[in-house]
Amino acid sequence: MEAATTLFLCNGYHGTSMDEIAAAAAVSKQTVYKNFADKERLFGDIVLGITDRVEGFAKQAARALEDTEDLEKDLGELGRRYIATVVQPEVLQLRRLVLAEANRFPELARSYYERTVERTLEILAWHFRELGERGLLRVVDPILAAGHFAFLIFGVPLDRAMFGADTERLTRAELNRLADEGVRVFLAAYSVP
Repeated sequence: MEAATTLFLCNGYHGTSMDEIAAAAAVSKQTVYKNFADKERLFGDIVLGITDRVEGFAKQAARALEDTEDLEKDLGELGRRYIATVVQPEVLQLRRLVLAEANRFPELARSYYERTVERTLEILAWHFRELGERGLLRVVDPILAAGHFAFLIFGVPLDRAMFGADTERLTRAELNRLADEGVRVFLAAYSVP
């Protein structure tokens, strides 16, 4: 799986063969086929396996909001973790790869979206609804608020990365600044006066 993941991310789906995967994993091609029926199945298992980690991150990160006494601080920490996770090179490569293969694997692309983007927004929305009930946020549409939060945090670097713009120059300090500004704008729109 590690060898296949590395090759798919570096060479794309079409640029990776089962022979190369077997060689990189130091196993026989027969061993690869014994565990995975074909390249499509292996690719799907890798993509969906990675999505399992996303839900864990989203739940853990948003959990900080459950008992918040300092919403600005806790949202800031969440924003910084969120942007750092989304703009990791491996995450960006996988997202590009899934988008590139969406026509060939529409169900896989849909599952990836549902299990990453959509699930994260649902978790955020649940917490924003709770914060609204506690009187800490003005939230009419929690899922819309979650979308606003997400794209205020990482929309700019994600768009740059999807189009191949230079994201390596985004230092940790710059990512933190983007997250902090996103939180500031989010709170300007959603905080209780």
